[in-house]
Amino acid sequence: MAKIQIEQLTKLYYSIGEVSKLLSVNPSLLRFWEREFNLTVAKKNNKGNRLYSVKEISEVNTIYDFVKCQGYTIEGAKKALKGGASIQSSPENKNEILIGQLEKIKQKLVALKQ
Repeated sequence: MAKIQIEQLTKLYYSIGEVSKLLSVNPSLLRFWEREFNLTVAKKNNKGNRLYSVKEISEVNTIYDFVKCQGYTIEGAKKALKGGASIQSSPENKNEILIGQLEKIKQKLVALKQ
């Protein structure tokens, strides 16, 4: 399972077929993810075909990583995305994020205790 290497993309826009080939998934799966994750593909050609920008491909790449690589369910991936998780996060950044979240929880618990 290979994610798209964003830095290797050379065009401004990619068709849904091109994106699906890069991820080795069916175009219908990308359309399903658009609905489930409220993704907006801002540009369409004259025929109405979706044209993905690099930013949109990056979002799809993140979903792909959660669902296909890490084994999240759709609901789990939605929660992870809402929680600010990212595939670009290094283990150190993930630890910093978790520590920050735990400190906020600790402050709330201390405030409740008083």
